[in-house]
Amino acid sequence: MDGIIVVDKPRDWTSHDVVNKVRRFAGTRRVGHLGTLDPAATGVLPLVIGRATRLAQFYTRNDKIYEGVVHFGYSTDSYDGDGQRTSEEIPVTLERKSLDAALDQFRGPFEQVPPPVSAKKIGGRPAYELARKHQTVNLKPVPIEVYALDLLRIGGCEAEVRVHCSAGTYLRSIAHAAGQALGCGAFLKSLRRTASGDFKVEQARTLEVLAALAAEGRIEEALVPAAQLLPEFPSEMVDAITAGQIRNGRDFRVSPFLPRNSSRYVKAITAHGDLVAIGEARLPHLYHPVLVL
Repeated sequence: MDGIIVVDKPRDWTSHDVVNKVRRFAGTRRVGHLGTLDPAATGVLPLVIGRATRLAQFYTRNDKIYEGVVHFGYSTDSYDGDGQRTSEEIPVTLERKSLDAALDQFRGPFEQVPPPVSAKKIGGRPAYELARKHQTVNLKPVPIEVYALDLLRIGGCEAEVRVHCSAGTYLRSIAHAAGQALGCGAFLKSLRRTASGDFKVEQARTLEVLAALAAEGRIEEALVPAAQLLPEFPSEMVDAITAGQIRNGRDFRVSPFLPRNSSRYVKAITAHGDLVAIGEARLPHLYHPVLVL
């Protein structure tokens, strides 16, 4: 069990709750996630299993795609529907032109202040712990990029949006700031992640489906094998002798006849389709194993 299982996270579950559940399904403690989802959010949550947990370091900057509903009319302290109101409700009827203009400031690269109710650390403590004790939360802006922000639907005081963004982007903060821009307050009513890097919602399995597979001893059917991960890294087939040398930390040569576009990394794959290591270029056609599974 070395690879990734893409889970369709249910609402009101923390990402850690899902990790613990899949640990039982997979029969191993070696399970981690590639980026949390808020408890109120649903959708794509890729979990690394077994030795593939070591590949997580290559997934730190994955783009994300979300679909969410923003409610305009008042704001909340958590910037979502689970928080306490921080403003009086104002009757709002949205117009596409004015809303699209207000959202334009959140397209492209900019610095975003994370929500006070978030897992960002302040002095080693999560910000949400301070916020819930009504202590001052001062979080520094973080550089992010929104590659696309599309209005899917407008109805009354609510707007459905689709956002393609860099890692570390908080849609709750965008919703809150959009409400401020329109002078009426707003919060993120619902959120669903439809893609995280290479992993799409079409691949995701619900916990009910995973439970059924585990009960039948077929949990591996949900696994994306380690050798299929990181498709942007070219694959290099290695024989048994070379695989053994790689596992001992020795550099390995690759074929000079295969196109790799001067890739910094390659995947060393055995004839049986198992991922041995990730190699980093040292010289032309010579790679050093920087991570061995």
